[in-house]
Amino acid sequence: MNLFLTGTDTNVGKTYAASLLVRALRAAGRDCVGMKPICCGGREDAEALHAACGRAIALNDVNPVWLRPPAAPYTAAMIKNRPIDLALIWETFARLRGAHESLIVEGVGGWLVPITRDYFVADLAVEFAMPVAVVVANRLGALNHTLLTVQAIRARGLKCAGLVLNHTLPPTVSPDIATTTNRAMLEDLVDVPVLFEITHGQREIVLAAR
Repeated sequence: MNLFLTGTDTNVGKTYAASLLVRALRAAGRDCVGMKPICCGGREDAEALHAACGRAIALNDVNPVWLRPPAAPYTAAMIKNRPIDLALIWETFARLRGAHESLIVEGVGGWLVPITRDYFVADLAVEFAMPVAVVVANRLGALNHTLLTVQAIRARGLKCAGLVLNHTLPPTVSPDIATTTNRAMLEDLVDVPVLFEITHGQREIVLAAR
């Protein structure tokens, strides 16, 4: 399995989902590693993916470009007056893809987050040519954000492999109508599968045998 994970927004749980997926694939005996090409702000996302793959690769391969300002890559690069090294990202991706059976790539923010003025996360996904999975925060607004994201993925000629529905609130918070109906509505409205659903605090997932 090789996947590019994007999200319906920032802070929807992409790293959480990617780490669970990497761990599950490795537990199933697959040589799987994770990659987050760009981190902005802290590097905790890359460190989580690094840990998920058992530190089988260097942290700088998990995350070849790190910008300290907590902003979109284009903004962070302007603040630091440092161009983003796209060639390094592509070279690292090609090396990891060739050396490992399975690669899970986590994008930065949502589908149209700018990396440069005229190059977006969507363009990076097109370059990588991987099926795309969408991490969806289970909250009010999920239907609109998911439909727009799936539509945009297909407009770029990529396959949307499915959705990952992430419950971002703890079970102590009473669910509202949106969170209790979102999965059924997504399955009705979007002709891609829900790959798996993550409960708040879930520590592992079990993948169906293929």
